[in-house]
Amino acid sequence: MATKFDYESFAQNLAAQAQELVPPEFNDVQKQYVVNTLGNFALLSGKALAEDPNLNFNEEQAVTITQIIAEWSFHKSVDLIRSGIPQQYWDSVMQKIAYTIFEIAKQTFSQGLPNDKIIELIEHHVKKAYVEALGELKNKGIIDEGLMEYAASQSNMDKMAQEMQSQQDQQAQAAAQGGVPTTQQNGNIDFPKVDSKVLKLATVAMLFKKMNQDKVQTILNKFDPEEAQMVVKFMKVPNLAEKVGAQNALRCLQEIKTNLPKNTDLTPNRIVTRLRKFTSKYTTKDLDTMLIRERMGVKRLVFNAMEGKYYDKMPPKVASIVATHLADSV
Repeated sequence: MATKFDYESFAQNLAAQAQELVPPEFNDVQKQYVVNTLGNFALLSGKALAEDPNLNFNEEQAVTITQIIAEWSFHKSVDLIRSGIPQQYWDSVMQKIAYTIFEIAKQTFSQGLPNDKIIELIEHHVKKAYVEALGELKNKGIIDEGLMEYAASQSNMDKMAQEMQSQQDQQAQAAAQGGVPTTQQNGNIDFPKVDSKVLKLATVAMLFKKMNQDKVQTILNKFDPEEAQMVVKFMKVPNLAEKVGAQNALRCLQEIKTNLPKNTDLTPNRIVTRLRKFTSKYTTKDLDTMLIRERMGVKRLVFNAMEGKYYDKMPPKVASIVATHLADSV
C-alpha cells in the first residue's frame, strides 16, 4: 500500500482541473456530473491504493493508476452524456467501467508490464466494459438498439485527439508563416492536449534504452537527424525515467499511439474477414446459440459476413467493437 500517497488532495486537484476541460456545450448539471464522477472515482481508488495492505504499490504507481481512472472516468462520462441515455442510468455504466479499470490496472502493474502495454490493455477493457454495460441496458428494455449503437460510437478521447492534431497543424502552419505558435500547459491531469515534443522524444529514449541497440539504430536512421540526435542525447541521461515521470511517459505514449496511422481493422472488408475467421470455427447452430442474446443488428452483421457481405447499417467503428467483443467472449 502507498501510505505516502495524499489521495484526497490528488483527487481534488484532478477534479478542479477537469472543470476546465468539460465540453462547453454541457449545462451545469452535466458539467457537475462529469467533475463529481471523476473526483469520486479518483478518491475511492486512491484510498484503496493507499490504505489496503493487500495492495503492494508504491506512491508513483498509485498516482498513475488513480490518474488513469480519472482520465477514463472523464471521457466515458462525457460519452454517456452525449449519447442521450437517461441520467438515472449513468452511474451503473460508470461504476462498471471504474471497477474494470481498477482491476486491470492492479493486474498489469503487479505483473510489471510495459507502460504502453498497460495503456493498450486498459483501453481495450474499458471499451469492452462500456459496450457490455450498454448491452445490459438494451436487454432490460431501457434503451433501444439505435440508441445503444449511437452511444457505443461516442468517443470523447478520439474527439480530443483530433482537436489536438488540428491545433498542432495550425501551429505548424503558423511556424511556417513566421508566426509564433502558442503553447498550452497540461498541468498534472492526464488528458490529451498539445504536448512538448522534447518530452515525447525523451519518452522514446526511455523505450530505446531497453531495446537491442542495433534495432534502435535502424529506427533512428528513419528519424529527422536533429530529432535523432536529441533522442541519443536523452538516452545518455542518468535516471531518465525518474526525470520524465511515469505520468508524463504514459500520456506521451498514449498521444504517440493516437497519432499513428489508423488501423485498417475499421474497413468493412477487414471487419468481414475478421468475422468470417471467427464464424468458421462454429456451425450455424452453434452461432445461433451464441448469438441468442445479441441484438438483431449484431446477428445480421455476423451472418452477412459469413456470406462475404458487410452489414452497412452498422458503422465500421461499432462493427469492429462488436467483432472484438465476440472474439473475446468465447
